[in-house]
Amino acid sequence: MTIAIVDDIAEERILLRKRLEKILLQKNIEFHFCEYENGEAFLKASKNQNFTVLFLDIYMDGINGIEIARNFRKFNKDCMLIFTTTSRDHALEGFQVRAMHYLVKPYSEEDLISLFDEILSRIPAPEKILELKINGSDLQVPFKTIIYAEHFSHMIRIFTTTGKELVIRQSFGTFTAPLIEDSRFFICNRGTIINMEHAVDFDGTMFLMNNGNKIGVSRELSKSARQHFMDYLFQKEGF
Repeated sequence: MTIAIVDDIAEERILLRKRLEKILLQKNIEFHFCEYENGEAFLKASKNQNFTVLFLDIYMDGINGIEIARNFRKFNKDCMLIFTTTSRDHALEGFQVRAMHYLVKPYSEEDLISLFDEILSRIPAPEKILELKINGSDLQVPFKTIIYAEHFSHMIRIFTTTGKELVIRQSFGTFTAPLIEDSRFFICNRGTIINMEHAVDFDGTMFLMNNGNKIGVSRELSKSARQHFMDYLFQKEGF
């Protein structure tokens, strides 16, 4: 995790960094801090540095934090932005630059702990990887790129979002073991597993996948397939 702190008062930067270091060490999170005493220096550095979180003071000499944020958002839409300020007067401007939070000075250690719990909840988990050996070479296939896979004549055919079809010699049970631990995957019949992330619809007998293919579901699994699909959709939408 790379964290930027932008504040023209050195004492404020040091205080925030020390409090954050204590929290991150307690949570056993790897981190790196970058400190800037003005917005111009930060904007120049941010063109070549990818920050996870930005703590940005609003009231500074020179360009204020709101203008810095507007310029920053022109080329970085994903960094979590937290304004450090003595006032909430700029709430509307903060909304326009997608500020996640206002940390009002003076803030307590409890304020920071609560804020960091929210920050961590917004960081997506690393994408799972399926390790395969194809033609003697080791290949890492992200789960999200697998549309579906089918077992035929002792071979597994894997259809991916890249348009490539990967073929390996492996038992269906061995291949699906790591996948079925992920709620995105569902075994439709004795030899086919799909990734719900790429399912467009289910009509009770087959799934329509976003690559245009239709995957049949065995009669005994039809009810659980519908439930699994609905559960995945609700989970995806955050219900």
